[in-house]
Amino acid sequence: MNHAIGSGITYLTGTGWVDRPADVQPKVSGVVNCDVAVIGGGLGGMSAALRLAQLGCDVALIESDICGWGASSRNAGYLSNSIGSDARILNLFYSDRVRDLARFANTSVTFTEDLIDRYGIDCHYERTGMLVTATTQRQLRAIRKLVKVGGRSQVLSSTEAGVPAAFLGGLRMPLGGILNPGELSLGMRTTALRAGVRIYEQSPVRRIKESGSTVEILLDQGIVRANQVLLTTNAFMNDLDITPRWLSTPVRVTAVETEPVDGARLDEAGWTSRVPIVTTHLVMESYRITQRGSILCTVRQMQMPRGPIGDRPPDQGVVAEIMRGFRMRFPTLVDVVPARTWGGWVGMTSSTLPMAGHLSPRVSYSIACNGHGLPQAPYLGYLFAEHLSGGEMHQDLKVLWRSTPKFAPGIVNPVTLKLAWLADRLTDRLDRVLP
Repeated sequence: MNHAIGSGITYLTGTGWVDRPADVQPKVSGVVNCDVAVIGGGLGGMSAALRLAQLGCDVALIESDICGWGASSRNAGYLSNSIGSDARILNLFYSDRVRDLARFANTSVTFTEDLIDRYGIDCHYERTGMLVTATTQRQLRAIRKLVKVGGRSQVLSSTEAGVPAAFLGGLRMPLGGILNPGELSLGMRTTALRAGVRIYEQSPVRRIKESGSTVEILLDQGIVRANQVLLTTNAFMNDLDITPRWLSTPVRVTAVETEPVDGARLDEAGWTSRVPIVTTHLVMESYRITQRGSILCTVRQMQMPRGPIGDRPPDQGVVAEIMRGFRMRFPTLVDVVPARTWGGWVGMTSSTLPMAGHLSPRVSYSIACNGHGLPQAPYLGYLFAEHLSGGEMHQDLKVLWRSTPKFAPGIVNPVTLKLAWLADRLTDRLDRVLP
């Protein structure tokens, strides 16, 4: 459903990347028996179910809405090897795992690229890499220090990188690129169906109950009985009473898409490389060009839920804030107007890293959002499917594995999000070189 609000901009309750599919799969009705039930039909859940089916398991994929209709199809479409919230935090708190985490993140990108190629998913993938940029001198010094410590390539100036002068410089990350996440999600859904995965949509789970050698999943119109259950619900983990406290914190992010912008104007703005841009703010900003020739601007300000989470149009204040950032970074495009906007929920873990483990001998979880789930969720789902089918645990799954289902409170809460936004805006104001 769309909501037209304000001066010409369309506020969407779903994704702006694709239309809702017409072939909605049936709800769970009566009693369904299976070897493995995967709850949550995002990219991670679909990847896990697909691999389980390929390995000969009788698998049922249960989704409360439409597969791929959550964060999987509402993000900015970056296939990147970013992981965690900040490289300095990773080095400080996870120094013993940094190399293994980097390997996982890199392999996630190549795995998802191979997934796209193997199944012929047309999602307009472009191997562009991305540019991690600074908008202030302080951020630029931090990037140079990171490059020096990590032994990476030299930081490029805005001219060398082919980006507007408001971005003082940045580190070009060659791996990955950009795509249409809605098309990728629908492509994975089609692939899973063709592989024989039994998909049940519009089937919200009400309760999970272990009963002897099976697990019973209670729904409005039926019961699913499975030998094993894998939870891949990310931001919606807390909807299930079996979920431990602090496993996942839902955070809402917003995307704003402009009207199409002529290539000559992008050149005039200094964006000659057309490389996707992300900033190093505490709450990052990102800018990329879509296949429609528009500019997609995301994040800058995040929100915590007030009550149950679900579909709703974006907050007008957040949309205005995102456009304020866009006009600061692209001063020659101040007349470019937003055409539409949408938002969605991502799951944040206390470590801001992907995690996996067992909640009980028959119930497991896999969570890989934290803003970087596009490549990581499919790869983690694949690894977990291999593990559930009796295979030896892969080293990339081991590095994310939690031995006990106990979690510390995370740093993401309404106060820290507000402080992060204030810190970013203060840094921009005190240290910026923009007029």
